[in-house]
Amino acid sequence: MPSFCAGTLHRLSTTRDRDGGESPSAAILRSLRSEIRNNPPDVERDEFAIDDSVSLDTISIELPTLPLTLNRPRPSHSSVRASHLDPPCLDKVMTLEIASGLLPHIALTERTRRRSELPGINSNLEDRPSKVADLEDQVYDVKSEKSPRVTGEDVASQERLQSATELSRFRRNSRIQFAALCWCIFLEGWNDGTTGPMIPAFQRYYNIGFATVSCIFILNCVGFLSGAVANVWLNDKLGLGKVLVLGSLCQIVAYAMLAPAGPFPLMIVAYGIAGFGISLQNAQACGFVASLKEHASTKMCVLHACYGLGAFTAPLVATHFANTRHWSFHFLISVGIAISNTALLTAVFRFRTQDDVMAKAGQGPGEVGTGGGSQYRQLMGQKALHLLAFFALIYVGVEVTIGGWSVTFIERERHGGPSSGYVSSGFFGGMTVGRLALIWLNRKVGERRILFFYAIAAMALEVTVWLVPDLIQNAIAVSFVGLLLGPMYPILANHATKILPAWLLTSSMGWIAGFGQAGSALFPFTSGILAAKYGIGSLQPLVVVMMTIMVVIWAIVPNGQRRVD
Repeated sequence: MPSFCAGTLHRLSTTRDRDGGESPSAAILRSLRSEIRNNPPDVERDEFAIDDSVSLDTISIELPTLPLTLNRPRPSHSSVRASHLDPPCLDKVMTLEIASGLLPHIALTERTRRRSELPGINSNLEDRPSKVADLEDQVYDVKSEKSPRVTGEDVASQERLQSATELSRFRRNSRIQFAALCWCIFLEGWNDGTTGPMIPAFQRYYNIGFATVSCIFILNCVGFLSGAVANVWLNDKLGLGKVLVLGSLCQIVAYAMLAPAGPFPLMIVAYGIAGFGISLQNAQACGFVASLKEHASTKMCVLHACYGLGAFTAPLVATHFANTRHWSFHFLISVGIAISNTALLTAVFRFRTQDDVMAKAGQGPGEVGTGGGSQYRQLMGQKALHLLAFFALIYVGVEVTIGGWSVTFIERERHGGPSSGYVSSGFFGGMTVGRLALIWLNRKVGERRILFFYAIAAMALEVTVWLVPDLIQNAIAVSFVGLLLGPMYPILANHATKILPAWLLTSSMGWIAGFGQAGSALFPFTSGILAAKYGIGSLQPLVVVMMTIMVVIWAIVPNGQRRVD
C-alpha cells in the first residue's frame, strides 16, 4: 500500500465484538472508506489507497490529517480534552468542543513526530474499540441536562421590572425638580412678605414719608418688568437652568446690599435688582409647571401655596427685627435663604434646558411653534395674553397693597401697636390655605366661575375692614380676604395653559408675571401717594375699586381652546 504523510505509516487494528457485532471503530473505518471512495483526494500521485481485500475483522489503513464530525447535537458549554485515549502509536490529540446550540465536533490532528521519538509506546491495540466507545459515552454525558429555556413570559416580566424601575426614577426626579421650584417661589413670597413690616422701620430710620418710601415699589416694578422682557430672550439663549441660577444670584446681591442698612437710594436699587431676579425665576417656574402633562393644575396651586407660605413666614421674622436697633439684620436671613436657593437650583437643574430637564422626569419635549417671526412678535399677537396680563396687574397690585399697607393701616387707624405686623402674616397665611384647601372647590364648580365668587366675597370683606372700626374684626377679615384671593393666581396660570400656545407658555408666564408685578409697584405707590395726601384710611376704597376692575377684566377673558397657529 502506498505511503503518505512524509512516508510515515501507521496502522490501526480493530476486531469484531465478542458477540459477533461490528465494533464502533470498524463502523468508523467503514464510513471513512466510503467517504474516500466518493470523494477521492485531489493529488498528483497515488498517495492514498485502500486495500479492498482488507476485511472488517482486521483493517489496516493509512490515515491522513482528516477531520471527523459526528452529527450528534449535545448542548454544552464544556471543552473536553481526551488525548489520553488516542493510540500511542499515532500520538494524536482529540479535542471535543461542544457549544450550546451547535453540532459537536471531534477533530483528529496528526502530529509529525517520528515513532522513535515516543518512548514507551504500547503497540498493543486490541483494546482500542472499547476505549473509543467509552470516549463517546464520556463526551456526551458531560452535559446531559438541557439548557434553561427563556420564555416570552420571562421576557415580559423582565421588561415590566425595567419599566417599573424607570418609572420610579422618573417620578423621583420629577419630585426633586418640583421641590426645588417650590423653594424658589417660597423665597419670592419671603421677599414680598418682608416689605410690609419693614416699611415702618424704613420710615423711622431714614425719617421719610409715605411718598418717599413708596419708591421701593417703583424700582421693584422696574426690575420685574425688565426681567419679564429679558426672560423671552434669555430663555432662548440660556435655557431654564441657567436663567433660574441667574435670577437667584441677583437676589443674593440684592439682600447683601440691604443688610448693611446703607443710604436709602442704595436700598431702592437693591429692590430693583431683587425684582429682576424674582421675575426671571417666577417666569421659569410657572412656565415649567404649566408645561407638565401630569397634575399640572394641582402642582400650580401647590407652587403658589409655597409663595404664600414664604409670605406668611417672613412677617413673623421681620416684625421681630423691625422693632430692634439692628432691623436690617433681617436681610442676613434672606441672604442665607437665597444662597441655599442658588445651590439647590444648580444641583437639581445643572444649567440644562427645559426639554432636557423634562426628559429626566420622563416627559418628552414640548411643542414647537409653527408661526413665523420672533417670539416677541408672537407674544404681542396674543390678545388673550394681554387680558390675562392686565388681570395679573390688578390682582398682584391688590395682593401687595393689602399685604404691604395693612400693617400701617391697622397700626395707625386701629391703634394696633408694634404687633400689627402679624396682620400681614394672617393675610398671607390665609392665602396659603386658600391655594391648597380650595382646590377641590375649584374643580367642582369650575375655575372660571368660582373666581367670580371669590372676588365678590373678598370685596364684601374689604368693605367691612373699611367701615367697621374694630381691630380684631379687621384682622380676621384681612385673613379671610387672603383666603379668597389665594386661589386666583393659580387659576389664572391654569387658564393660560388652555388658551395660549404651548410653545409660548414659558415666555407668556414670564410676561404675565412681569406685567403683574408692575401692579405690585403701581398700586402700592398710588396708595402711598393717597395716604400722604388723604391719610392711610384711603387704602380700603382703593382696594375695593381695584377688585371691581379685576372682576370686569376676568369676565372678558376668552374661554376658548388653545390656539395652535
